[in-house]
Amino acid sequence: MAGADKIVDGFRFMPPSLAAWVKSDIPEDEFKGPIPWVPLQRPISELTFSLMTSAGISLKSGLPFDMERERREPFWGDPTYREIPRDSSEKDIDVNHLHVNTAFIKEDMNVVFPLQWFRRFEEEGIIGRLAPTSYSFYGYQPDPRELLEKTMPVVAARMREEGVEAVFLTPA
Repeated sequence: MAGADKIVDGFRFMPPSLAAWVKSDIPEDEFKGPIPWVPLQRPISELTFSLMTSAGISLKSGLPFDMERERREPFWGDPTYREIPRDSSEKDIDVNHLHVNTAFIKEDMNVVFPLQWFRRFEEEGIIGRLAPTSYSFYGYQPDPRELLEKTMPVVAARMREEGVEAVFLTPA
């Protein structure tokens, strides 16, 4: 299977003591397996991209991520997602996250959600096109089951409907 030889070390840049503490809370064999890596079959100048971030971005006109419940239940993270239309601008977007300094994102959305850059990349022919919809979710997920089993399959289906072939992921 493609990707079986790929290894991702999500703790590589953490201080060793923090990495050990975080690892102690992760079940040993749960969520392990080959990385679903698929090499590109065509140049990026021909591909349809979508953006995805875990920064808790939402539209000001829409429902924010549920930080109030997390304040009451510190080991819960909102497992839902938000759709962000490709023509959204910084004035349309809000950031809701208790575990990220959102000041930088509010100052320049492109720090974690480079819609403006990808629209420019499309205009310049660097990418084929930017899909109509990009996505945001809340990166704090002490128990990621609902996110992985319910939320992400819905997002993946939406991406397939829009012809997305590549995802630019910005973790927060």
